[in-house]
Amino acid sequence: MIATVAALGWLFVVVCFGAIVPIVPTGAAVSGAAALAFHEGRPVTMLLVVAAGAAGAYVGDLAMYGMCRFGGEQLARRLRWLRDGEHLAAVKARLRDRQVPVLLVSRLLPGGRVPVLLAAAFAGLSWRTFVVANLPACALWAVVYAAIGLAGGSIFPEPWQGVLAAIILILLVNRAVTWWNARRGAAST
Repeated sequence: MIATVAALGWLFVVVCFGAIVPIVPTGAAVSGAAALAFHEGRPVTMLLVVAAGAAGAYVGDLAMYGMCRFGGEQLARRLRWLRDGEHLAAVKARLRDRQVPVLLVSRLLPGGRVPVLLAAAFAGLSWRTFVVANLPACALWAVVYAAIGLAGGSIFPEPWQGVLAAIILILLVNRAVTWWNARRGAAST
């Protein structure tokens, strides 16, 4: 049980750090932990994986949102979070129309969270709105990635195989979405 608590603590830390430093594969961490939890055979552990992943994502998003709100575009450019001003303007427009759905969807799209967080911060989305809207977004994100890990864990007989399958699947989906967005962007120009 102590090992499980320590692993969940590390999952929280990794996901929280990955929410602030977007190069950390947080979805793969949650999927891998879910695959391992499946082989442990206790459904409560799976729920704790979802809770730790969602909590880490939520706290990390709050930290990143705070940094964007107080540091502004200058900090975002310095940390290389902001690269495309046109895309940011389009996201700001979508946020003005539909704040909560945009936050929900952004958490699920690979590479979608950072531009939406930046746009929300720069557009002056209130803390209260962000805090409330981001909670279900983080929970939904954790459930989706845990389900991927659960699928990987249930297909393969060894825990390491399920973890590896979940990580590879996450990386392939991320690559495919990146390729699709680049292709769509090239077609529109």
